[in-house]
Amino acid sequence: MSEGEAILRIEGLVKHYGKVEAVRGIDLEVRRGEVFGFLGPNGSGKSTTLRCLLGLLRPTAGRIQAFGLDATHDGVAIRRRLAYVPGELRLPDRLSAIDFVASVGRLRGGFDPGRRDALAERLRLDLHRPLRDLSTGNRRKVALLLAFLADAEMLVLDEPTNGLDPLMQHEFLILIRETRSAGTTILLSSHDLSEVQRVADRVAVLRSGEVVARGTVQELRGRARQRLEIWFEGDPPGADLMRLPGISDPLVDGQRFTATLVGSIQPLVGLLARHRVSSMLVEEPDLEEAFLDLYSGGAT
Repeated sequence: MSEGEAILRIEGLVKHYGKVEAVRGIDLEVRRGEVFGFLGPNGSGKSTTLRCLLGLLRPTAGRIQAFGLDATHDGVAIRRRLAYVPGELRLPDRLSAIDFVASVGRLRGGFDPGRRDALAERLRLDLHRPLRDLSTGNRRKVALLLAFLADAEMLVLDEPTNGLDPLMQHEFLILIRETRSAGTTILLSSHDLSEVQRVADRVAVLRSGEVVARGTVQELRGRARQRLEIWFEGDPPGADLMRLPGISDPLVDGQRFTATLVGSIQPLVGLLARHRVSSMLVEEPDLEEAFLDLYSGGAT
């Protein structure tokens, strides 16, 4: 399987919990060697989808294939080839962090002690403390340490920075970039939009168990609302401005024009080239604005 090929395919995934439909017909493709952001608030179906991928839950309908294997029947074989950090951690309190890492390492064929210690230092993690004495953030660091030590073909990370301080969140993003550069595929499930937009190649947005958008970060930004403020040297061409595609909430106030724009800015630029403009402000949208529009149904 070469770089860029699909390493994970999800087709028509449906999962019911009794009468509750947690996931409704999800279709996704994750390519080898990319960071794929899986976005949505709590309850949108992200964790359910990941548990179906790992073979921990059986889908009601649809199928998941990872590494060419079927997740329902080959869950154990799939789990051997990936590393998973769950959103809700359960670590054995009776062990120290270093003993727990050693225990997992034996199952994985052994971890290099030098690399282990270097990663622990980067994460500011004291491996000699009992797990029961670690804070939520430090327990999260143990799970991340194990994931990055695993040399897995794919990392599946569910809300991986919960409990981490901003310094450690920054270090985590550096580790993600390094791991991706080494050829590892990363499926990053999160509601933290700022971290996803800084590292993801492509993203999918979930709403109520359905994918409502997918594409690159830039493509999703292009669907968000941009706020415009333009000052003209003379009277604004109000009628022409208001006819532009994607313009909403237009307001002409003397020589000042304000509006909201969704979509390409090129028609606006073409119009402005024919007029004398003294200043122009376009607030570039970020992924959070795009997400909020998508989640509220404001963007299509």
